[in-house]
Amino acid sequence: MFRLICILIGYIFGNILTAEIVARKYARKSAFDIGSGNPGMANIMAQCGFKPGIFVLIGDLLKTVLPCLLCGFLLYPEYRAFATAWAGLGAVIGHNYPVWHKFRGGKGVSSTCAVLFCIHPLWGILAMIVGMLGVFITQYLPYGGVLIPLAFVPIAYFKFSMEMTLIAAALTVIMLIRHIPGFAGIKTGKEKKINVPALIRKKLFSNKENKDEQGKSPENMDKEAEQDKSPENIDKEAEQDKSTENIDKRTEQDKSAGNTDKET
Repeated sequence: MFRLICILIGYIFGNILTAEIVARKYARKSAFDIGSGNPGMANIMAQCGFKPGIFVLIGDLLKTVLPCLLCGFLLYPEYRAFATAWAGLGAVIGHNYPVWHKFRGGKGVSSTCAVLFCIHPLWGILAMIVGMLGVFITQYLPYGGVLIPLAFVPIAYFKFSMEMTLIAAALTVIMLIRHIPGFAGIKTGKEKKINVPALIRKKLFSNKENKDEQGKSPENMDKEAEQDKSPENIDKEAEQDKSTENIDKRTEQDKSAGNTDKET
C-alpha cells in the first residue's frame, strides 16, 4: 500500500511543470508553444535565456526531491530507500505525463537524476557521469538521457534488491519512450549534435571577451576622460607639478651651495 501512496504523492508534485511557469513569466507564452515545445530546462534556456533555464532546473529538482524526502524520511522511514524510489518514480511520471495537460509533458532527465541521487548519492552521481560520458562521446543528448537510468539498473541489482532493479528499469523504459523522437532524428540526421566541451569553452571565453569589450567601450573611455578632467584630478596634478618644481629648485639650491663651498 505504501508504494501506491508514494507514487501518488510523487505524481502530484511531478505535475508542477516549472518550465510552464517560467515561460509564462518571461516569454508570455506556454512552454509548449516556444522552441522545441518541450517543457524542460534546455528549451527554456535556449528561448528565454540562461537565468530562466536555471530556474527551471531548480524547480524540476525540487519537485522531485521534496516527495522523495517526504515519503522516505517522514511518512515511511522504515522503508526509506524504497519509499524514496517509488515517490521519485511517481514524480518522473507526473513530469512526463501530467494529467492537466492531456498527459503530454517533458522528458524527465533532471527529475530522473534527482531520483537516483535521492536513492543513493554516490551511485546516483556515478550513473550521471555515465550519461555525461555518453553525451561527450556521441554528442547526442538522447543517449545520455537513457544511459543515466540504464547505468543504475546493475547498481540496483547488486547493491539493493530486485524491487529497486524494477524501479530503475521502469525509469529506463520511460526515458527510452520519451526519447524515441530523438533517436529517430539521429537516424534521419535531423537531431543536432551537441559538443558540450566546445560549448563550455565558448561560454567561458565569450564572457571574458564581453568583459574586455565592456572595459574598452566608448562610454567607459569617456568616463575615464571625464575623471581625468575633473576638478579634483586637475588640482592634484597642479599640486604634483608644484611639488616637482619645488624639488627641482631645492636641488639647484643644494648644487649652488655645494659649488660655493668648493670655491671657499
